[in-house]
Amino acid sequence: MVLIIVVVAMQLIEINVLDSYATAFVGHDYAPLVHSFEGDRVIWFSQFWIPSIVYFFIIIYFIVYIFTLWFTPFSFVFSNEKRAMKVFTYGLLLIYAVAFPFYLFFPITNVYTYYGMTSTINMTAPSIEQFFYSTTTVNNCFPSLHVALALLITESAWLTKRKLFKYFTAISAVLVIIAVIYLGIHWITDVIGGGLLSVGVFLVLKHYIKE
Repeated sequence: MVLIIVVVAMQLIEINVLDSYATAFVGHDYAPLVHSFEGDRVIWFSQFWIPSIVYFFIIIYFIVYIFTLWFTPFSFVFSNEKRAMKVFTYGLLLIYAVAFPFYLFFPITNVYTYYGMTSTINMTAPSIEQFFYSTTTVNNCFPSLHVALALLITESAWLTKRKLFKYFTAISAVLVIIAVIYLGIHWITDVIGGGLLSVGVFLVLKHYIKE
């Protein structure tokens, strides 16, 4: 649990202290590079921004994701799932350790900002967007932590024997991946990067952390 708190503290320091200096130092946004081979695939979904669907995926992106992110480790502790807890904790640490230099030195502006559009979050709940940008920046996109951690939660849950929890985390992860694309937050490249990072970290930890 201490390691989890350390990772959260590192993220807040990166966002609120280091990011602006690193962005100024790099002096370049790599979103145009990503757009050059992705094209307008993600922003294409904006024509289907239906209020009810937007609200649904904002609930997934914020409430369901945050709930599973914090509920999962406490669940592992109280159910004495030691291996799952270790994989989740060290996985969280490794994922952020790999993502950290990308966020500092490989800034990629998120999709709706790149296109100069108002975010779906601001259109539906401006107060939530204010909170959102206290925990991230517009250019902390690659790899997607939402995708990487949602998958890590699922991967860790499947080390347990609780079927309902396994299926809940798997469905949540799929919905989070759809949400980041549908809401125009992440590029497909970010999603792929987050997915590969999570799977790679999980396979390494699963090999080294035994029952």
